[in-house]
Amino acid sequence: MDKAKRTEKHIAIIGAGPGGLTAAMILAHRGFKVTIYEKESQVGGRNGEIRLGEYCFDIGPTFLMMKFLLDEIFEETGRKANDYMEFKLLDPMYELVFDDRSVFPMSDPEKMRAEIARAFPGQEAGFSRFLATEKKRLLHMYPCLQKPYSSPSAMFAPVFLKVLPHLAVGRSLYGVLGDYFEPEKLRISFTFQSKYLGMSPWTCPGAFGIIPYIEYRYGIYHVTGGLSRISHGMAKVVEEEGGVIRLNCPVKRITVENGAAKGVELQNGEKVEADEVIINADFAHTMTHIADPARIRKYTKENLAARQYSCSTFMLYLGLDKLYDAKHHTIVFAQDYRRNLDEISRRKVISRDISFYVRNSSINDPTVAPEGHSAVYVLVPAPNNQSGIDWEKEKDAFRERVLDGIEKRTVMKDIRKHIVAEKMIHPGQWENEHSVYCGATFNLAHTLRQMLYFRPHNKFEEWDHCYLVGGGTHPGSGLPTIYESGRISADMICRSYGVPCAPPRPMPE
Repeated sequence: MDKAKRTEKHIAIIGAGPGGLTAAMILAHRGFKVTIYEKESQVGGRNGEIRLGEYCFDIGPTFLMMKFLLDEIFEETGRKANDYMEFKLLDPMYELVFDDRSVFPMSDPEKMRAEIARAFPGQEAGFSRFLATEKKRLLHMYPCLQKPYSSPSAMFAPVFLKVLPHLAVGRSLYGVLGDYFEPEKLRISFTFQSKYLGMSPWTCPGAFGIIPYIEYRYGIYHVTGGLSRISHGMAKVVEEEGGVIRLNCPVKRITVENGAAKGVELQNGEKVEADEVIINADFAHTMTHIADPARIRKYTKENLAARQYSCSTFMLYLGLDKLYDAKHHTIVFAQDYRRNLDEISRRKVISRDISFYVRNSSINDPTVAPEGHSAVYVLVPAPNNQSGIDWEKEKDAFRERVLDGIEKRTVMKDIRKHIVAEKMIHPGQWENEHSVYCGATFNLAHTLRQMLYFRPHNKFEEWDHCYLVGGGTHPGSGLPTIYESGRISADMICRSYGVPCAPPRPMPE
């Protein structure tokens, strides 16, 4: 919007995570008065950073998929993302470590066929079928992820009816990959991405075959300095457009009158009026801690407790006085991967046979640690806090198990000797210190009963003048879909005030 056409309509945004920052960028550019209230001392939420002396880590996301979508968000404000941060395409994308072999997925199709032929001889033809089928599925699904689902009628829109034959209803992601590959470990190599949703490939809906396809088609990127640089770049745009970001400013309560959000009350007692309120804080945490229970009809504590949630994660952030020659991303699978995921997701017990992920970004990015040192990020899927596990009691033994696994199954054979800085976040801390409901770091599970219209709506059902962004609303968790949630909600607000906005762009070829 032209600066001469600015409005005094005030948008109050709770949380400076990626969804809130996306909405703020777009709305501020289109002329709204925007204020973000962030309880932490930095922007980003789980897309923020941790600093341990000279070592810098991302709190959560560690690589970027669908860079084109982030580019679009910046272009919405007349800017280029590349002017605010530096991107590096990774190829190979990661190393996958099994008990008897390693696989190195490549985003170049010919190189990937050769890699499949090396690791799983005779299976390479399935890769061509995978690319063709999942491309078709994605082209049909993508428009459905760009629109809101505020009423049941949205499920009968032509764009949704066209995608129905491609949703693989009743099939799991692991089952769908069986259409292309026979060996279990090869299927796992194309289905572990279900962990981005906090789910097991044996229970994750088959439609999410589009996630590995997106990786192979569009690649994955590192951002110099860490993915938290994206949040800093977004915050800079918000402020350039006249928006205000108030850090160390937690919200105590959302003000609701006559069924409509009227603003927010801050922990310091300040009351702020707003024409629209956007909730970017963890959805279930907001409903149970910030929303007035007397004003909630649908998303009560009982309703939320009965829903399905993703797994949690056990995190180690390690500053090392050594630089290992390990891949940027390494994923190590448990010997019995299916049992490991069943223990995490269904039985909700601590696994002895663990899977884990290690990011060694210092191999490509010298800015995150001193010369010759490294900032190593370790993530271990773990049960969420519906398990009842006392992590304060279990954390030290589990840490040792994780370090044992790293030393036995990666090139970091002596990692313990080189730890000079360390931070841990366990599932209990995700909930109690980072305001993540049940410690479910990937939010509500992405089951068919908790997607599209059945997920909390972008225009919040409970109150007028209230919108949701983030992993707890449509389209779901993961940075690209969170950016899309911010754009969807921003566009809905703009339309309600007659402010023009462009229709969603098609999937780029």
